[in-house]
Amino acid sequence: MRCGVRRTFGTAQRQVRPLTVPELRTMLEGLGSDPARCRDRALLLLGFAGGLRRSELVGLDVTDITEGTDGLTVRLRRSKTDQEGAGRTVGIPFGSNLVTCRAWRGWLAVSGITEGPAFRPVDRHGRIGTTRLSAQAVALVLKRHAVRAGLDPSEVAAHSLRAGLATSAAAVGVPERVIANQTGHKGTAMLRRYIREGSLFRQNAASAVGL
Repeated sequence: MRCGVRRTFGTAQRQVRPLTVPELRTMLEGLGSDPARCRDRALLLLGFAGGLRRSELVGLDVTDITEGTDGLTVRLRRSKTDQEGAGRTVGIPFGSNLVTCRAWRGWLAVSGITEGPAFRPVDRHGRIGTTRLSAQAVALVLKRHAVRAGLDPSEVAAHSLRAGLATSAAAVGVPERVIANQTGHKGTAMLRRYIREGSLFRQNAASAVGL
């Protein structure tokens, strides 16, 4: 019976849609300077540029993110694959990612927070809470702005940020080990899946033969 079901429906696993850089830019266009929008801008950009899981994003404290001469340094004290709690550090350089640094500065300026959770709930009056933003809230933020960009919210999830970085990096030829260093992937199966998708048209047999 199991084999019959497999033949009928296939074995492909449901995978969220990786966000592309143009799609992310469209999502961020027109965002205002109120507290909620400043938080969302910083959250989305940091999640994408850092290749972070939603649990890693909401687990950040303000003191885990520092700005230096080369960009932002993000210290992840513990992540899903870090069973020993050693932590790891992610760099988000200036240059093409300068907007990420500006977004982080903007959120700090409007929120006035100097310690504790980096990302927090904001109510409809613009009041900023003291608790940590939930992982589910990250997905809701992404879906809300996906609608603004004309995307189907059912196709995106918080993981679309992390998947988007891996796929976009692969599309421009970034080596697997460099992508893994940023995303923290320990296994290769899922990462290589993103790389294959990102390389569909960069390394394509049909284009190579001049069709």
